[in-house]
Amino acid sequence: MSTGIFAVIMFAAGLSDMNANYCGTETGCLGRNETLPRLAFSSGSIVPRVAQPADEIYIRYDLGHKLGPFGNAVGFSMGENGDMWLGFGQTYLFEFADSPFFAELHAMPGIYVPNGGFDLGGPVEFRSGFEVGFENRAGWRFGFSFDHRSNAGIHGRNPGVETVQLRVSVPLK
Repeated sequence: MSTGIFAVIMFAAGLSDMNANYCGTETGCLGRNETLPRLAFSSGSIVPRVAQPADEIYIRYDLGHKLGPFGNAVGFSMGENGDMWLGFGQTYLFEFADSPFFAELHAMPGIYVPNGGFDLGGPVEFRSGFEVGFENRAGWRFGFSFDHRSNAGIHGRNPGVETVQLRVSVPLK
């Protein structure tokens, strides 16, 4: 699994959406537009591949604005063995017409501290992935997410890990 796959899909889908729905508006292609801020809580496990299975909690705050079709988010995760990751990046949301179902892609560079957990090869680690789920009438989102963390080859070692999680996202306004 490559860190870049989700990022490339997000970038291509976002550019297509931007061209179709944002560039002709008064705010422009990457103009700031307001959106509902959210706080998401996830819990899941690192998938055994190179790393030993381990539990992880993940908290993400989706800021209350987007730049064109791209949302902005801050994330923090902590593994059961003490490893931590903190990052900032973009999200892209697919909404399926009037249905409550959605899919979301994210790509976030960040800082990783092994702290006794799995050694990912260096302090700069990218987290990218997707979530699929549904939103209830109160605006709460419930989803299943998959993400990949690695350093994209910028450090000598690049083992990478995948995480599978259940996520609950709460609207803050």
